[in-house]
Amino acid sequence: MAGRPRPQTELHSPSASTRRRERWLVVLGVALHAVYMLSIFDIYFKSPIVHGMDPVPPRLSAAPAKRLVLLVADGLRADKFFEPDERGRYRAPFLRGVIEEKGRWGVSHARPPTESRPGHVSLIAGFYEDPSAVTKGWKANPVEFDSVFNQSRHTISFGSPDIVPIFCSNLAHSTWGTYPHEYEDFATDASFLDHWSFDQFQGLINRSFDDVKLRQLLLQDKLVIFLHLLGCDTNGHAHRPYSSIYLNNVKVVDQIAESMYNLMENYFNDNQTAYVFTADHGMSDKGSHGDGHPSNTDTPLVAWGAGIRSPKFLAYTEKPDDGFRFVDDHKHDTPTPKDWALEGFERVDVNQADIAPLMATLVGLPCPMNSVGSLPTPYLKLSKADEVEAVLANTKQILNQFLRKSQLKESSSLYFKPFKPLANFSLVLSQIEDLISGRDYETAMEQSEELRRLALAGLHYFQTYDWFMLMTTITLGYIGWMVNLIIHVLQSYTSFPAILLKRAQLYPKNTSMKVYIGGCFFMGLSSIILLLEKSPLLYHAYVFMTIFLWTRIVQNFEFLKAVWREIANMPFKYILNLLTSSVVALLVLEFLVMSFFDRKIYTWCFLVLGILGSTYVALFIQASPALAIYIWLACWFLSVFTLMPAEIPENNNLVIFSGGLIILIGLASRWIKSNTSSFWLYLTRANKRDPQSFKLYFVQVILVAISSIMVWLSTSHRSQNRELHSLHQLINWSVAGVAMVLPLFSPPSVLSRLTSIFLGFAPPFLLLSIGYEAVFYSAFAMVLIGWIFVESANLYCSEESGSARRRSIADDSVFGYEERHLRLSDLRIPLLFVILFNVAFFGTGNFASIASFEISSVYRFITVFSPFLMAGLLIFKLFIPFMLVICTFSAITKVVRIPRLGCYFLVILLSDVMTIHFFFLVRNTGSWMEIGNSISHFGIVSAQVVFVLLLFALTNIYTRDILVSSRQLTARKVM
Repeated sequence: MAGRPRPQTELHSPSASTRRRERWLVVLGVALHAVYMLSIFDIYFKSPIVHGMDPVPPRLSAAPAKRLVLLVADGLRADKFFEPDERGRYRAPFLRGVIEEKGRWGVSHARPPTESRPGHVSLIAGFYEDPSAVTKGWKANPVEFDSVFNQSRHTISFGSPDIVPIFCSNLAHSTWGTYPHEYEDFATDASFLDHWSFDQFQGLINRSFDDVKLRQLLLQDKLVIFLHLLGCDTNGHAHRPYSSIYLNNVKVVDQIAESMYNLMENYFNDNQTAYVFTADHGMSDKGSHGDGHPSNTDTPLVAWGAGIRSPKFLAYTEKPDDGFRFVDDHKHDTPTPKDWALEGFERVDVNQADIAPLMATLVGLPCPMNSVGSLPTPYLKLSKADEVEAVLANTKQILNQFLRKSQLKESSSLYFKPFKPLANFSLVLSQIEDLISGRDYETAMEQSEELRRLALAGLHYFQTYDWFMLMTTITLGYIGWMVNLIIHVLQSYTSFPAILLKRAQLYPKNTSMKVYIGGCFFMGLSSIILLLEKSPLLYHAYVFMTIFLWTRIVQNFEFLKAVWREIANMPFKYILNLLTSSVVALLVLEFLVMSFFDRKIYTWCFLVLGILGSTYVALFIQASPALAIYIWLACWFLSVFTLMPAEIPENNNLVIFSGGLIILIGLASRWIKSNTSSFWLYLTRANKRDPQSFKLYFVQVILVAISSIMVWLSTSHRSQNRELHSLHQLINWSVAGVAMVLPLFSPPSVLSRLTSIFLGFAPPFLLLSIGYEAVFYSAFAMVLIGWIFVESANLYCSEESGSARRRSIADDSVFGYEERHLRLSDLRIPLLFVILFNVAFFGTGNFASIASFEISSVYRFITVFSPFLMAGLLIFKLFIPFMLVICTFSAITKVVRIPRLGCYFLVILLSDVMTIHFFFLVRNTGSWMEIGNSISHFGIVSAQVVFVLLLFALTNIYTRDILVSSRQLTARKVM
């Protein structure tokens, strides 16, 4: 990172102007990454909702049903519903009888994010909601949309306070009720919530015998009844979907479906009720949901009653394959599992959004105006004429959305590119009408379905209309940002400016009016174009930031030319080192990109690092053989964890064992402090009289022991299906809070402070752990300690070999505390930081997957459902390893005497190389699991600039007064 290698150490002290420029650069970096991260919502998650269309009622001879009952078992997996129990009995005997005797069945395929709100929007409104809407609130619609409930004559609904109000709170023609949030207690069996919903409706039916108006309301047509059954979701989170409580809840929802059927048939007694039973999403094996894994996306669908076909029996050799493709772009050619014993009954799978037009058609309602679902005709018992009319109404409703989007885009585009395959849509509609009039229903059906397919393709075309412009702008913006980072690091943290000054190579900024006028001209021109096209404000931000960054590059063009000339004149050996370092860094970053798809790469990485690190220490640093062995063992110990399953199995014995291991590591650290030889003094002595810290150490060890005991007590208490004891809750919160404060009072020497930080964050991490991730905490800390040992040993040997500085550290002669310039070899520190930071992401699971958040981790602090507090605790647990990495990184920069903020900029530079790679790996085809993960990867890496900076500021509380040797390194508040 500097000029030719020099034998002496060049000290570096940033000027006030440099610090001011850095503050602006940090602010710019945070703003740029925050804004560019939002681009994924404009590119991939743009809201599909448009307004201004008219509903299209189906022209049926008569509605197949007068009323519809929708039962949604929240969090019910398809396999747990269809498969038999260990005794060979089926958990849902009533609904299984429906499949065999009365109705049709299949698997409904949900789309990520597999959460309750998007799932219910898909079921009831027929479109896949913008996932960003989940962050805008659960109870209020961020965007108004149409639904089956809106189109109904009246809707009756009972269930969760997080779901029912979304659709009914502003619906005048609705009767609804919810239970209090306090009922959603993860420490209890939540199946009573399902009984509550049914009991409320049963009570309403009973009241109707005495209430004439209520009875008249119930007897009218186009009535929709919705029961939201939350029990499976709550029990799945709390006890896992393979627990007896969850599996018993499957029996409960089956009993409620039977009770609902009997209640409706006895009350109305007219065979005019249609029933649909399904789920909004599934549940992963560890009790979470959100991503695109089949356990989360595959849900049961059973329909029966008025307007529903009877079962279609198949020969066991038949295999339905009609070419239908689901939202995850695969054909249904997977045979039904044998243990379901349903091979003889036709299975009709659907996309989750297809259920909305199915329900609307059953009661003769128009499809919801924003629906993108395709009517699944194999479920409907209609005449040929009515079936074609129903499909045509579904097609017209989707076509209306396409026409509205086309109209809006054309009205705001200077150069409009229409969707050519639908240029003659009106002619096709006329042909379909003629075919229906001529009773050629088969051809009319084919053309209607083809027109529907083209209309869906047209919707996708306009949904992605601006992609090329946005992706080009954002890519140029990232490249411009990275070039600006390189320029700043070269100007502020290397010896290049001094070298160029000595050689009389002036590199004044190109501050001529041409640069400013050019930048302003392009900004003004782009602003006018975007305003004329009525583009969103964020489009202006993307373009302005990109132009601004490249204007700054042009301003520094003379400096870049001078640096290029200097590098070209350097010895071939230095150029070779530069190229080698760049290639190695790029290869490491590519391996890190690959690790997002396969965690096992880290196993090989640390197996190799263990060998290379121990060999380097033994041969080149020539430090203690014990250090080489330690590095080897620590790296190999850490390599084990990325072989572990991402679905963390619950094992409290491992958590308790980890408590003992943490205490042993603390004891070893105190033994090292007594070592008075060579490089250890960088880490163990801050002055002649090291403060007595035994009392603080003893208190921290006691807190670790208490947290291990509380893990056992709290878990054993909950295993008896009892609520979290208030005293246990108080102790857990107190231990976690006090433990994190104590490191502030530890001695300021490097090893003492880092050990205290390690012990201080151990209690909350243990209390939030359920399995092997607790042991990972200890292994990870051992590698971090090994890293700082190697850096200290390397510094000691390099200083000892220098002729100008052979003074003994043991005699308390120390080096100056000024930071030195960055060198090319210092690139290893930010590179290792990026590796370890990503290990903290994937060491114990898949941070990129929404479903990786193990909600049972918080049960020792809270069990009553509180999404924000629970999410906060989970995120805090995930951030603890990151804080250890940053504390170690800060200590190393002080030991080696390099500017921490300069290294921070290099970390961001390396991360943004990965960001650009992930930006181009984002997918909009393939399975939804692949699409969702690719977007998560881009978001995580792009966000690193923000939360790394925040964690730097937070950990600065612990590391700012760390002392190296016997003189304090100035704690620069450069952040």
